[in-house]
Amino acid sequence: MDTVQNLKAFLAVAQTGSFSAAARQAGLATSVLAKRVDQLEAAARTRLFVRTTRRLTLTEAGQRWIARVKTVVGDVDDLMKEAARPSLDLEGALRVKAPTSLAVLYLGDILGHFQKRHPKVTLDIVLTDRALNPVDEGFDLAISVFSATFGGVVDVPLCALQRTLCASPDYLAARGMPRHPRDLSGHDTLNFRPTGETWTFISAKGPVAVDVHPRMSANDGQVLLAAARAGNGIALLSNYVALPALRSGELVPVLETFSLPEIWIKALIPETRMPVPRVRALTDFLVESFAPPPWERRPEMDTP
Repeated sequence: MDTVQNLKAFLAVAQTGSFSAAARQAGLATSVLAKRVDQLEAAARTRLFVRTTRRLTLTEAGQRWIARVKTVVGDVDDLMKEAARPSLDLEGALRVKAPTSLAVLYLGDILGHFQKRHPKVTLDIVLTDRALNPVDEGFDLAISVFSATFGGVVDVPLCALQRTLCASPDYLAARGMPRHPRDLSGHDTLNFRPTGETWTFISAKGPVAVDVHPRMSANDGQVLLAAARAGNGIALLSNYVALPALRSGELVPVLETFSLPEIWIKALIPETRMPVPRVRALTDFLVESFAPPPWERRPEMDTP
């Protein structure tokens, strides 16, 4: 059994939705392609497709396979290309997950510069604001601001991420400045949904946890920034989102005597992807690009 060819057959059928369409695309007889999928299912001892006279759909096992099979097939194709082309140039595809606001504000430029340095590398960037396991979802690298860790995944710290509790001067003039985290129960709050509705502060006596009841929840920091600038409440924002408005005075810090727990921006990389040269190159480039974080740099620190 040619496992690689059978995996390619599975992928082609899953992507086209039919054996006949996949066979036409591959220039093979439909019976050949169907036999390859049958062999794969027999070896895996599980059904990958639900076959009816009207439609062909992936089973739950087949859905779990898709991202992993794409990675495996891509690695094999890359290996064959590298063997046939003695070159030091990086080449191939990278699938990267990134937080939305961080990507729009800073990572877009960083990844653009990486690709300019390595023009034969293609990038598939997925923006999402949730913790995910890059192994399960088929990513070469996931940039995360969450504390979650996963088996078989290497965590590479990029930089500490400071956050600021802040509001507009107009809001504070109308509603007053809170003096203690418990005062937030009497204020409108603007909450980053993925981190939950419990805000934790560090006081001289230890951690203080407060449950908030948000006037607005969103899974994107820039939406919350706009609401805070409009005077709609107190927001807990990452500094890469908040700093320009804090520097201009559109927002001011709140509860400055209470610090916030430090969190880290990190790259999550499947252990099996770490040896891949283009993955290592992107990891090193990110580490370099976040030292110091781009939102903390003075203009003269940026290279032309």
